[in-house]
Amino acid sequence: MNTLHSTPVTNQSALGAGKYLTFDLHGESYGIDVLKVREIIRLTAIASVPQMPPCVRGVINLRGKIIPVIDLRVRFGFTDAKDTEQGCIIVVQVRMLDGKNTQMGLVVDGVEEVVNLTSGDIEETPDFGGKISTNYIIGMAKVKGTVKSLLNIDRVLGADELPEIQAAT
Repeated sequence: MNTLHSTPVTNQSALGAGKYLTFDLHGESYGIDVLKVREIIRLTAIASVPQMPPCVRGVINLRGKIIPVIDLRVRFGFTDAKDTEQGCIIVVQVRMLDGKNTQMGLVVDGVEEVVNLTSGDIEETPDFGGKISTNYIIGMAKVKGTVKSLLNIDRVLGADELPEIQAAT
């Protein structure tokens, strides 16, 4: 299973209030800040790129712009990831360590909804102890009786996590 390392997140639950696009990934719900989302497209042909890590599906041509596509299921270590009929690509704007913004596509199992969360809806990420890194999670949201992990997509896809992608963009 992949581990994610980065600088620690410190009590961002109060800062995490806002609108989030929620999506399904391997039977669980996740959310990303809607300000990071550029568009949602259905799964399309993805051109593979040699010598990329397993989570990099390849690239797509989106209206003349080449966009790297990451399979978020594989990125999180779900090795049995299979495309579904509801599967789609969420195109997001990611800030790299060098400060540059780049667009990337995320393969997910399906988009759920946009939710407006207050700081009272978000709790800090629990401490799982040991060497388990959760610093890519902003917090845990309670929405309609379910728990959704809110992701800091910059940390999930940042250059310190996927240097091969940084070199390619």
